[in-house]
Amino acid sequence: MIEYNKKRNLLMEREYKYQLQDVEEPQLYRDMFSYGEIPKCTFNQRLTPMNPPDNIWITDTTFRDGQQGYTPYSPEQIRDLYKLLHRLGGPKGIVRQCEFFLYSESDRRAIELCRELGYDFPEITGWIRATKQDFKLANDMKMRECGILVSCSDYHIFRKLKLTRKQAMDQYLGIVKDALDAGINPRCHLEDITRADFYGFVVPFAYQLSLLMEKVGTPIKIRACDTMGYGVPYPGASMPRSVSGIIYGLNVYGGFPSELLEWHGHNDFYKAVTNSTFAWLYGASAVNCALLGVGERTGNTPLEAMVIEYAQLRGTLDGMDTTAIDDIAKYFERELGYRIPDKTPFVGRDFNVTRAGIHADGLLKDEEIYNIFDTAKILNRPPMVAISNTSGTAGIAVWLSAQLQGEKIDKKDERVAKLKNWVDEQYAAGRQTAIGNDELCAVGEALGIWKQG
Repeated sequence: MIEYNKKRNLLMEREYKYQLQDVEEPQLYRDMFSYGEIPKCTFNQRLTPMNPPDNIWITDTTFRDGQQGYTPYSPEQIRDLYKLLHRLGGPKGIVRQCEFFLYSESDRRAIELCRELGYDFPEITGWIRATKQDFKLANDMKMRECGILVSCSDYHIFRKLKLTRKQAMDQYLGIVKDALDAGINPRCHLEDITRADFYGFVVPFAYQLSLLMEKVGTPIKIRACDTMGYGVPYPGASMPRSVSGIIYGLNVYGGFPSELLEWHGHNDFYKAVTNSTFAWLYGASAVNCALLGVGERTGNTPLEAMVIEYAQLRGTLDGMDTTAIDDIAKYFERELGYRIPDKTPFVGRDFNVTRAGIHADGLLKDEEIYNIFDTAKILNRPPMVAISNTSGTAGIAVWLSAQLQGEKIDKKDERVAKLKNWVDEQYAAGRQTAIGNDELCAVGEALGIWKQG
């Protein structure tokens, strides 16, 4: 069949209808995933066309996957973070949805506290097991949409579920129909998609879902889950690891439009952010993230990172309040006892702090030289310097200027010389650590540079 694609203004072939390959032995891609070695990244040089959707957005799993990678949050803490997510997402709801567990009284209490706020965004969605009891629970909670686990690699189908591919597909389709009968819009979480037989199982299953969706008239979403972080963004990479290939195949051969496609990545190989960005670029409207990237094992795609990616790709924040990112980071450390590594981009306490004297000299002349963007305006985090043996007079001048708000201190100022002499004496005596703000402030008072107040 040939169809005219209005977005690409091309006649596109649509004759490919992949059928389930019900194999007797699991396809484990042993040449690629030998387990005793680091996984291999292979290429077939087949290039996928970039296909950014008209609209892209972020969904959140902090209260689901995030709680699998950290201690459980109290209902009140979830409400507080939900309020910050609402503020961050802005009036257009770029942070579109949050998913919640439904099982415990605490889970349900958290949902009620968040609902009481009356926000349209992020929409509250559920996550359930594929059982009739859980469908009833979701219905009782009046959940419009719920995520349902449908593992798709042979590692899971054969080894965990002890099923054949046909048995798995039949079971999954039955589960989705049960959800629809219960009045729930299903979101199918295709677990371990980057180790799955994409054209032998994933696409045939997706195509059957698309036919079911067309029949019942209810949207069904697919979440492509890079459960182990094996996805790669490289052009010409072969399946099943190619992020662009996965999104393209689900869209073109599986019959799923961009607005029903979502990417869920893990960071086992440091690719969570890049893979999520490529999912956007190649046709998924949604990327699923967690605050600070907290999640199972190495964690999920950091939500705050994708906010910045959104702005880079679209040239606008579309009303998102990025100053909420700093408040989120502070909340995690103050209220949850979570330790953010100091140099974590955008949220670490030292992410825009320099110790190099030459960089400090540049900041003193024009902060744009050594600051990634106006971090004071965008993240409520002005650039700073940490004082050490490499800071020089420029570093001390920048530090003093920040302390004496509104006064720009020249590095030739005598107050700089006083502090510089004290710092030099410290390191000449064998000190090896940086000098903290509180200590330096006390020294400034002792030297008569200012009065503490």
